[in-house]
Formats: sequence, C-alpha cells, structure tokens
Amino acid sequence: MEKRVLGIILSILGIIGLILAGYNFMNGGQGTRNIKEIILYGVLGAIFFAAGIGLIQNTRDKAT
Repeated sequence: MEKRVLGIILSILGIIGLILAGYNFMNGGQGTRNIKEIILYGVLGAIFFAAGIGLIQNTRDKAT
C-alpha cells in the first residue's frame, strides 16, 4: 500500500513539473536561463511521472 501512495505522490509531482515546463515554454522570456528551466522541469517531471506510474502499475493489492 505504501508503494502505491508513493507512486501517486511521484505522479502528481511529475505532472506539476510538466505543467511548469509548459508554462515556462509558453510565457517565458528569452535567454539561456529560460531554456535551462524548461529542460530541467521537463526532464524531472517526465522522470517523476514515469516512476510514479511504474510504481502504481507494478504494486499488487494484498487481500486482507
């Protein structure tokens, strides 16, 4: 059960990171700082989202 909760938390953090990357892409200024932020948020968001979904899918429910 704890792995499933961790998977949900990681998925939510990944979604937030991907939303921030999209927001910075659409409304950000120019320069290398903006590009670095987009790449950072996008990569971390994708990693967290994939890890969270993987934990949710691979965790089996135990019958109690």
